[in-house]
Amino acid sequence: MAEDRITQRTITAVMVVIAALAFCFSFGNVWALALRLGVPAPIAPLIAPMVDLSVVGLLVALRYLSLRGVAAEQMTAATRLMHLCGLLTLALNIAEPIAAGHYGRASVDAVAPLLLLGWGAVGPQLLRSFHAIATDATVHATETESTHEPDAASAVPEPVPAPVPAKPNPAVAPALAAAPAAKLPEPLLTEARSIAASHHSEHGEPITAAQLKKRLGIGLPMATALHAAL
Repeated sequence: MAEDRITQRTITAVMVVIAALAFCFSFGNVWALALRLGVPAPIAPLIAPMVDLSVVGLLVALRYLSLRGVAAEQMTAATRLMHLCGLLTLALNIAEPIAAGHYGRASVDAVAPLLLLGWGAVGPQLLRSFHAIATDATVHATETESTHEPDAASAVPEPVPAPVPAKPNPAVAPALAAAPAAKLPEPLLTEARSIAASHHSEHGEPITAAQLKKRLGIGLPMATALHAAL
């Protein structure tokens, strides 16, 4: 991350220096050109700063948007205006030397505006590329951490609830206590088992002593004894 910041600051510094040099080169040339063209003396020094300040504002805006990953298509208007300002700077710089016949000086004065045009196009692209690389690295690191980090919910075992003892049925307990300990007839016990199984399959719940009494047509003590034997 520190290397990314150093690279971004270096690119930004280069763009700022190129813009400052273009201003220094163009100020005197544009002033002389304005005077040659008959522009009033108080107005002549103001022409070059207007173009150069536009370049500085656009550089700052493009840098801000590029560092935040804004696509180039969304900055088309600002990029075109940046190129227009660069072309104006180039034309204003070389117009006066060319008019005076100083072609060598015109070539030298064209260096800074041409570099400004180049960096105005390349600089934002480089910053967007750095932003994309830094974003991909951050996402990859986050995904790696989430993959290797143990799940907190699975790492801590859930407490197993203690078994709750079944409560005796208050309606059946007194009947069981009062049931006689006499030996039950095997045929009656077999029929009671058949009735209890049929009742459970139909209703999904065990049969009661009272239901056995009604189905078998016997007394409650005998039905209670059969129910206990089941």
